[in-house]
Amino acid sequence: MTVITTFKERRREKEMKYERKVMSGISLEKLYKEMMRYFQPLMFYSTKNNRSVEEGCLDIAVEAFLLGAKYSRFGYYGEQEEKVRVRSERDGKKLVSALFDYLSFWTEDHYELPTGDGLYMLCEAYVDDWWTEGFRFGKKRYGLKLS
Repeated sequence: MTVITTFKERRREKEMKYERKVMSGISLEKLYKEMMRYFQPLMFYSTKNNRSVEEGCLDIAVEAFLLGAKYSRFGYYGEQEEKVRVRSERDGKKLVSALFDYLSFWTEDHYELPTGDGLYMLCEAYVDDWWTEGFRFGKKRYGLKLS
């Protein structure tokens, strides 16, 4: 007797399998170092538990990395990185907004640039860097036929 699965279930299984493979390209040490490079000054202004701030930042970094790796297929087939970034911009903006809201909740409002938008710009740069890292790693995997 055959097991009947839906298309959504099958697609989700393939996505999870791909994500597990891609996660081999990212180390916890590197995630932590980059998080501290970006948000170390912010930890000083955290009024609550720093561990929660760290977990949120690491979670968004992993999501951005996976998003970049997911869209790397287009780069492998010849599309420019900037065009692929525009293609994934909506999802990237969601990650930036989520990180910004999360950090705004867990920290005080002291961490601002003179223009007033320092935290949002920092979140944008953080997500963009991890997206780029994932994009390049995924493109390399496609090139090596590992995906």
